[in-house]
Amino acid sequence: MAELPSIHDAPPRSPVDDQIPGMLPPEDLDPLAEGILMAHQRAWVEDQSPLKLAEKGRRTGVTFAEALDSTLIAAASRAAGGDHTWYIGDTKDKGLEFISVCARFAKSIARELVDIEEFLFEDKQPDGTSRFINSYRIRFASGFQIAALSSNPANIRGLQGRVVIDEAAFHRNVAAVIDACNALLIWGGVIRIISTHNGALNPFNELIKETREGRYDYRIHRITFDDAVQNGLYERVCLIRGWEATPEGKRDWYARVRRSYGTRVEAMREELDAIPREGEGVLLPLAWIEAASRADYVVKRWEAPSTGFLDLPEQYRRAEMLDWLERELAPVIKTFTPELGPFALGEDFGMRQDRTSFVIGYTAQDLSRHVPLIVELRQCPYDQQKQALYWIVDRLPRFQKGILDANGNGMALAQEARQKFGPDMITELIATDAWHREFTPGFRSAFEDRTIFIPADRDVRDDLRQITMIGGVGKVPRDVRTKGTDGGKRHADTAVALMNFYAATQAESFDYGYRAASDLRAGDRDHDDRAGTARFARKGAW
Repeated sequence: MAELPSIHDAPPRSPVDDQIPGMLPPEDLDPLAEGILMAHQRAWVEDQSPLKLAEKGRRTGVTFAEALDSTLIAAASRAAGGDHTWYIGDTKDKGLEFISVCARFAKSIARELVDIEEFLFEDKQPDGTSRFINSYRIRFASGFQIAALSSNPANIRGLQGRVVIDEAAFHRNVAAVIDACNALLIWGGVIRIISTHNGALNPFNELIKETREGRYDYRIHRITFDDAVQNGLYERVCLIRGWEATPEGKRDWYARVRRSYGTRVEAMREELDAIPREGEGVLLPLAWIEAASRADYVVKRWEAPSTGFLDLPEQYRRAEMLDWLERELAPVIKTFTPELGPFALGEDFGMRQDRTSFVIGYTAQDLSRHVPLIVELRQCPYDQQKQALYWIVDRLPRFQKGILDANGNGMALAQEARQKFGPDMITELIATDAWHREFTPGFRSAFEDRTIFIPADRDVRDDLRQITMIGGVGKVPRDVRTKGTDGGKRHADTAVALMNFYAATQAESFDYGYRAASDLRAGDRDHDDRAGTARFARKGAW
């Protein structure tokens, strides 16, 4: 996954940047004159909600309107509602541009000749150290100021006033920036978030979706390029460039902007129509994954209870894992019955950085695949991974097949599981392009046709989004690393396990008998201390 630009990097270039001038207005422009602001700009300024968000097409003039609003507020006295504005852009140059626009507006609105000051701002680092970076501000006779800052969340928490986050989707850590801004609300501060989209899984798009679901109180303004054109964008471009506005010129200009993207239709829709793109070569569109997600299916996560867990005596580690298995997984697995269909398991192995993921599910009578349980183990010792795997498999009714990742250290666990349960039951997999070519088309079709159902979980969803078309086959790039909701790194661990599960459900099964776990004696230590067994009798077995 490409790294997002930081505050010091140049923003990504867009074809529309060459068609529409920047936001710096002419020296003699009166922003309060009748007809200067377009309808969507007026709506933005008039909305004084504490939390406000603009989902916009590129160069539609929202930041211009926010500069006017910020200037009006900074120039006012405290009694009249005056306040500071802290502008957080995606680049340092963007900050200077915003401050420059506000300075021109100050001259027109408040009759103040304010100077743009360059000052050293203390940029606090995660390790507690600080660095000083050049920033910009203007100060008003009211005592308030407008300043452009970096996007480091540590710098925001101590501020008071209005915070404007511009092109939020292109900040490196916009989720943490938004969290830091929320503290300002305690003292009556306000937050304005403005951005073009930068992909469907970007935290900016997540915020919009969760706001529409009712989880946040942001007022959303959605402004597309076509909205702005209808409201007079072309006429304002002509004003800035000194062109004569004509109907024919408007049609040619509009077509030229659209054509400038060439065949990059997804990019055009994202930057002009405010529709976040799915991503280049993504195997599973976001809508398919979310349609397959069920709230009653669960993900259970285990991680070492202490930093020294690996070095504890074996009996303590086994007891700790067994307690978790009985407490967290047993109530779920007890709901699994032979009538549901044959069960299968897919696994992806991880030891230190990545997680080990067990995907457990069944094939129903209508051939739909159901995954009611996913188990993720983070920084789990090898012995406890084996303990958990054996415990789970021993309790699955009508166990059809398990496909285990045999790459690297996973080879040992896959081989031991094969020796224990038999080569008909366990496949050691080192996936090749030929394997991906055979199974990923059907895996994709299962999501497209809504014949697979998985837990509704953000990390699982994001893992699946990492599967891309590489060399004509769908697989996870080796260098992909994302951050999970627990703060740890992920390598699409559960996506790989889900693909292995799907492949395992394709295995032929032979039902010749079934014995419930309650019918078998407990106590076999290799079956996890007091665990019973639930085996599916297959041709040639027993």
